[in-house]
Amino acid sequence: MPRTAVARPVPRILIAACVFLFLSGFFVVEFPDVPGASVGSYVFNVLIALPAFVALRQQSGAARAVSALVAVSLFGYLIEGFGVATGLPYGEFHYGDPLGPKAFDLVPFLLPLSYVPLVIGTVAVFAGTGSTLRRIIASALLLVAVDGVLDPGAVSLGFWVWPDGGPYYGVPLSNYGGWLISGLLASAILTAVGGARFDTSPIRPGLLDSLILSLSLWLGVTVFSGLVFPAVLAAALLAFLLVRRTQLVRALRRHRSVSLPV
Repeated sequence: MPRTAVARPVPRILIAACVFLFLSGFFVVEFPDVPGASVGSYVFNVLIALPAFVALRQQSGAARAVSALVAVSLFGYLIEGFGVATGLPYGEFHYGDPLGPKAFDLVPFLLPLSYVPLVIGTVAVFAGTGSTLRRIIASALLLVAVDGVLDPGAVSLGFWVWPDGGPYYGVPLSNYGGWLISGLLASAILTAVGGARFDTSPIRPGLLDSLILSLSLWLGVTVFSGLVFPAVLAAALLAFLLVRRTQLVRALRRHRSVSLPV
């Protein structure tokens, strides 16, 4: 089989993009008010989300992929909007101005671009391992760990605001209980709507790439913001994801070798 981007455990273009996003964290932290920052945020989110969206189409087919993206996006808007309006299940918070216009003045329009790829990545990490319920729970717990990186960094940038603060870099612990609840529901929705082939086919390594890219950016944000524990957590999660991606690549190679005609 020829050496292709899919065949490499970690494609060079993915490594280059991770390095670029990590370094971009410096400019996000040091120059938050640069003109066009809101437009740049949309561009970054689109580019980061694209690999997961493409891989989901390849994994589940176009119809299931679109259905899953719409379903998880709508869920994200609903639970985040409910959270901002009521304080449940995360605690009292609101989104800051740097994320741009908001739907109903509650949730930024770009939410699906930042949230849905995280769900896709965490679900894909555990695809094909154990029962459906076990995979959904593991995916939700991984989402909570990912948010342990995102929230401190986002708070430091003013992306969202907790008026009463909290013990974890200004974030209340109720937020992580909320992420566990929303993660369980989002993982279940993605698995039900778009995951029919997650157990019957080799898992596409690209399903993890948007999560890897997002964590690379937030690793940069946490490092250059001096957030020590979130930075260490981001590095550990990235190492875990890269190992898992390598395993998926090897499984895909074996599948293709067996499938080749003799």
